[in-house]
Amino acid sequence: MNTINAYPCRQTKPLWSSLALAALTTVASSSVFAGATFKIDDTKWVSVGAGLRSSFTANENAAPNGTDYSNDFNLDNIRLYLNGQIHKYIKVEFNTDCQTCGNGGEVRVLDAIGKFEFNPYVNLWVGRMLVPAERREMNGPFYSPIYNVFANGTPFEPADQNLVIKNDGTSAGSYGRDDGATLWGAAFDGRLQYAFGFFRGLRGGANNNDNILFAQRVAYNFWEVEKNPGYYTSGTYYGTGGDIFTVGVANIYQKQGAGTVANPANFRGTSVDVLLEKVLPGKGVVTLNGEYKNYGVDGNTLPVTMAPGPAGNFGLFQGNAIDVSAMYLFPQKVGIGKLQPYGRYVNNMAVHSPDQDVFEGGMNYVIDGHNARVALSYQRYLANDLNGMTLGFQWQI
Repeated sequence: MNTINAYPCRQTKPLWSSLALAALTTVASSSVFAGATFKIDDTKWVSVGAGLRSSFTANENAAPNGTDYSNDFNLDNIRLYLNGQIHKYIKVEFNTDCQTCGNGGEVRVLDAIGKFEFNPYVNLWVGRMLVPAERREMNGPFYSPIYNVFANGTPFEPADQNLVIKNDGTSAGSYGRDDGATLWGAAFDGRLQYAFGFFRGLRGGANNNDNILFAQRVAYNFWEVEKNPGYYTSGTYYGTGGDIFTVGVANIYQKQGAGTVANPANFRGTSVDVLLEKVLPGKGVVTLNGEYKNYGVDGNTLPVTMAPGPAGNFGLFQGNAIDVSAMYLFPQKVGIGKLQPYGRYVNNMAVHSPDQDVFEGGMNYVIDGHNARVALSYQRYLANDLNGMTLGFQWQI
């Protein structure tokens, strides 16, 4: 996880207080996504963690008067992570997020997954989870190398089109998640990784036959094998994962997955993504990310939109899109962190509208990998000749 993105995580007050108390008495240290683990017995444990992302943005001509720069402070994410194991082969994951932070904020269910994890080859997750898709989705916002990876990226998947899940034909999930099941695993010493999912997809509206959404992702690790929970991914390992070269292919399909009741359409989204990360002799780290998407909406004559329409209208992007980025992590520390400059280019080439392309350049200040970093970036929107700036902060435990 986005995740959660956009991408993956990779309560009530009484529950959180109890978990905090458990964390204080922890007998085991943190895992990938959890701040602390409380061991119950040899097979049972509970882990707890949290993540926060907050930013300042300034965009040209985006002030209320339409001519000046906007000045916005944003609470982008506040997540609580809860994981547990109740049997040798059975686990549970529960995560929350402030999914309407811009409107005051409501804490909602992000992930709620029951896990049957038998061996590296075959495992089953059931509940609300990330829909298998391209790497950006599987990274989510916390494990992507670029803070603005969703705001200035390629078109959203169906499960990203609405902040909340609705049954009025405008929602196919929320924050990249949907209700369903995913079969996942790996073979050939973990090099070939797969995830096959079955989800509700579009609820109501054009999907009056209640068709299932199918999602698949297959990736092959040519160099070192990436190590992540489940079928989640990361956009960088800051050199800690060794030399990485992975190619992934994903596809999402739903009959009557777009349009309206009067004008339903079938949706197909296919993507290819590449991650190459190389640790140089001087311990500097080069990271390259690339993504190509092709979206097809058969029979849909609705206006193309990248946001949910009125009730009963689920218009989706049609066309091609690319997202490429390159970054270099300097080996020397500057203060408590390391500098990581980067450049990025995104081009969304819609069938029925002009291209939307963005150049982005920035500097990450990496303090503790994905757990603590600061990001400063500049965006140049070529289609309308406008500029933007973002200063983002990320904490996670």
